[in-house]
Amino acid sequence: MSTQKHTDEVSGVETTGHEWDGIRELNNPLPKWWIYTFYVCILWSLAYWVVFPAWPYFTGGGWKHTAGSFGYTQRGEVSTELQKVAEGRAVFLKQIEAMPIEDIAKNENLMEVALAGGRATFADNCAPCHGSGAAGGNGFPNLNDDDWLWGGTLSDIQTTLTHGIRWEADADTRQNMMPRFLDDSMLKADQVNDVAEYVLSLNNKADDAAAAKRGAEVFAANCVACHGADAKGNQQLGAPNLTDAIWLYGGDKATIVQTVSHGRNGVMPAWGTRLSGSTIKELALYVHSLGGGK
Repeated sequence: MSTQKHTDEVSGVETTGHEWDGIRELNNPLPKWWIYTFYVCILWSLAYWVVFPAWPYFTGGGWKHTAGSFGYTQRGEVSTELQKVAEGRAVFLKQIEAMPIEDIAKNENLMEVALAGGRATFADNCAPCHGSGAAGGNGFPNLNDDDWLWGGTLSDIQTTLTHGIRWEADADTRQNMMPRFLDDSMLKADQVNDVAEYVLSLNNKADDAAAAKRGAEVFAANCVACHGADAKGNQQLGAPNLTDAIWLYGGDKATIVQTVSHGRNGVMPAWGTRLSGSTIKELALYVHSLGGGK
């Protein structure tokens, strides 16, 4: 490899001094169009620094940046767009706020807005417990079916959302407590076993007919006040239907024994103190639309 500069005999251009196996590299100047483009880019960057936020600087409050003569930022652009959306929704939200929830469901335009808002609110506030698809889980109701503890009408759902369930901070919360029959010595262990067998017999799953028969007497003496003589529950009290195959905590023998022994008293927040009235309605309409509403 040679590094000695040389003038090419054919083109008359000086080489760079690099040579490989007899091949020399010509030192041609850059095309003028490239040079001019480069200069334009420099000028453009200088103008950009002036009109747009660019230069950082430190003050007593920390790092900041020049605002630019145009005062433009992408954050500001997004904020403006969001403000326009909010202003557009405000018209509908005022109507939703003032209108009875049953009437909103009859208005196609308002329902479209309400369902979109309710879906977003559900994802932000309700999905952590009920799941993103509202299918629930152990101790958290499935909102897609038609098995409701406190009622599945629009007004029922709105009330439940507004005041919550066993939410102590709300005087109007949904309130009913299932006794801890074994813990509070209201029943003995054998009686708990018998009543569990009876509950299983309601779904033809009992293994001990004699125990189920005894359990029917225990049930009549202790459970009918909430669950009813037919064990189909009472939505006014939040008492579940024990004759279907839908279970909040599980329908196997061990789980039923645990439920009767120690009670089940889940808590749901009162969203009325956290969400606006129109947002509560949107959320109620969305939950009702999932398929289980009545």
